[in-house]
Amino acid sequence: MGMTLILYGSAFVLLLVSYGKDKNKTKKAVFKAWKSFENIMPQFLGIIFIIGITLAVLRPEVISSILGESSGIFGVLLASVIGAITMMPTFVAFPTADMLLKNGAGYAQVAALVSTLTLVGVVTFTLEAKHIGKKAAFLRNFIAFVFSFVVAAVIGTVLGG
Repeated sequence: MGMTLILYGSAFVLLLVSYGKDKNKTKKAVFKAWKSFENIMPQFLGIIFIIGITLAVLRPEVISSILGESSGIFGVLLASVIGAITMMPTFVAFPTADMLLKNGAGYAQVAALVSTLTLVGVVTFTLEAKHIGKKAAFLRNFIAFVFSFVVAAVIGTVLGG
């Protein structure tokens, strides 16, 4: 709570400093930020809604059995595949990870999920391939997918006990 107040307070003070230096630029920046917020909010609410329904339907015991520490490498693999084929903005991935951890998911499994959510793009592969080529897009996604197992192993070892 304390750190949150410090961050919001700092942002507000810096906004006032900016406003004092150049009112027009600050107004434009605040307007652009608001527009960005409006564009992000439907995605954010939709994903929060889906997560809420999922957590309401799946009891913590089910989440724990599927993605818990006891699920082992199968849970890490499942989390990696889910993360690779799911399209989720980064700012939603971390609260999702927190909710999963609080409902019994293991650290390694959540680490694999978040790293593939943010690094692997099966859904966006064709778009990526148009810009960097199929081979480069495949290689980048494959390396990121493999890297998610490294992340899972490290996080699982450090935090999982």
